Amino acid sequence: MNRHIKAQKGGGLQQVVAPGTMRFLDFARLTLAKGEKHTGETGSREYVLDVFSGCADMRIKSGSGDEHTFPSAGERADVFSGPPTMVFLPPHAAYEIEASTDNLDMGIFSAPSHSAAQPRLLAGSDVVTREVGRDNWQRTVYSALAENAPADRLLAGETLNPPGNWSSYPPHKHDRANPPKEAVMEEIYFFRLRPAQGYGLIWTYTAPDDPEGFSTVFVVEDGDTVLLPKGYHPVVAAPGYRLHYTWVLAGEERRYGAWADDPRHAWVKGQ
Repeated sequence: MNRHIKAQKGGGLQQVVAPGTMRFLDFARLTLAKGEKHTGETGSREYVLDVFSGCADMRIKSGSGDEHTFPSAGERADVFSGPPTMVFLPPHAAYEIEASTDNLDMGIFSAPSHSAAQPRLLAGSDVVTREVGRDNWQRTVYSALAENAPADRLLAGETLNPPGNWSSYPPHKHDRANPPKEAVMEEIYFFRLRPAQGYGLIWTYTAPDDPEGFSTVFVVEDGDTVLLPKGYHPVVAAPGYRLHYTWVLAGEERRYGAWADDPRHAWVKGQ
């Protein structure tokens, strides 16, 4: 598995993480000009759509035949301009996305699902904003698709690092079934940087007793994607550059916060 996917050029629909690459997750990026449309069907998967910038009119027909319309979904100029707007789509739904602005940019993430939920717009008070950590590991975390929507597998949100700050810290992982503390969930990070020529680092590494262990540092730039099938994954922004990533999880269980800190570094929480 190629765990670091560099930014792709061009517009329209770009399949960043193809189905079958990971056990559960895939990811596509969609960019449209005003008036352009994209249609699709969710099939046996549930989707979460993250509007990175711009606005879209979304029309959805669920498997039960109910029709849902979410006009002008999204309001940010970019991912650094406030909390996200996301849309949850259940399996067996047909959808149409029409750009209502010239700069529509969005992520489409999916995972296998047996959910019987209805489509849902996640915006405003549905998105929980938290300031997490302190000192140079303080960051802003937006939780959009969590326990507030009855998805089967997906959890989704965003994290914003100030320049030079760390996130996903202390390092944590979610690759072993150890209830109630840890559940098996893989994850995708999609990165943006401001200014756009900036960079950050993500260290992906496994527990010492992992029989298929690895330890790799990736230099992430604007538009890069990192796949996290397992292991710890702390992130740091280079000085002078704000770093943002959309995070989406799916796995054997669906429990936000079901992860284990690296015991060598968890002590920082008690300072």
